[in-house]
Amino acid sequence: MVLVTLSLGLLTGGYEVLTITGLQNQAKTRVQADADVTILLGDNIDGVTCERLTQAGGGPNYAGAIRKGPQITPLATPGMDLASFQVSAGLLSILAAGSSKPVDPTGVWVSRSLAHDFGLSVGSMLPTDYGNAHIAGIFDWPNDGRDTRLAYALVTPVATSDGNFQECWAKQWPRSPDLDALMRVAQPVGDGDDKAGATTSLNKGFDAHYNGLASYRARLTRWMPYLSLALGTLFGIWTVVRRRLEYAGALHVGEDKSSQLLTIGVETLVWLTLGTAAAIGILTALSYVLAPAGAVQVLLTALRSPLTLDMGTMLGALGTGVLIRESQLFHYFKTR
Repeated sequence: MVLVTLSLGLLTGGYEVLTITGLQNQAKTRVQADADVTILLGDNIDGVTCERLTQAGGGPNYAGAIRKGPQITPLATPGMDLASFQVSAGLLSILAAGSSKPVDPTGVWVSRSLAHDFGLSVGSMLPTDYGNAHIAGIFDWPNDGRDTRLAYALVTPVATSDGNFQECWAKQWPRSPDLDALMRVAQPVGDGDDKAGATTSLNKGFDAHYNGLASYRARLTRWMPYLSLALGTLFGIWTVVRRRLEYAGALHVGEDKSSQLLTIGVETLVWLTLGTAAAIGILTALSYVLAPAGAVQVLLTALRSPLTLDMGTMLGALGTGVLIRESQLFHYFKTR
């Protein structure tokens, strides 16, 4: 009985853990690939307003402006020009999102691919036709579907008040449906730009209509506690039915029904507790190993299945025990 309880608890609760952590990893992949970054297009973006979007209610976690800069030629490779971009400090926070190091806006930032090819590291100098560029930071820009313009480029921080910008980037997770409308305040009205007010995703390799909360609510395992309750009830019925001759015989020799139900309840509780405790221990380890975040919440959700399994088993066992009668002893004996 302990092994059956353990197995059913692990199957139902473990399936819940795997499902939820799978959804979490989907969301984590999107965030790491900057699929949660929205771009407002236009040649007259106000950098100050763009960065202040983070202060609005329901605003993004990070926001910053960007515009195309001049082509820069490293002195070590006079035949090769490098693209450059001028950005506000807030956009550097988007590039460095996920890093524990503070953002340094006092120098040039380069992509990791460019840094690798030129042997650059934080603090080194890159001689160019515009002078020596102090490398203040290196950002990752993998080829995972995101906009490739920064994959091999120099990024130079500038003041938000230093002219207009061409784009406003906003990083928000979970993404608010009102973000597009909020971002448009950084675009002056009637500037004559055909792209004014248009928004797009930085990484088009992911579904733009992704809704993590809807995916969680629509998961198949949301019905698992009800299935566990049904399985537990059937299991509890079986555990008593298989001993019905014994219970009817006990009633025949003088045991009263209340004492018999107490015995059934205590015996069932003993092996349920042992099996469930073992299942909870394994589910706890599974949650903390697999969950990228919120392991406690994942575990609490998964524990609903083994606990409802226990409830169903106890109800099934006691309910079946109530139905056993001493008058059925001869029938049970004939059909044993």
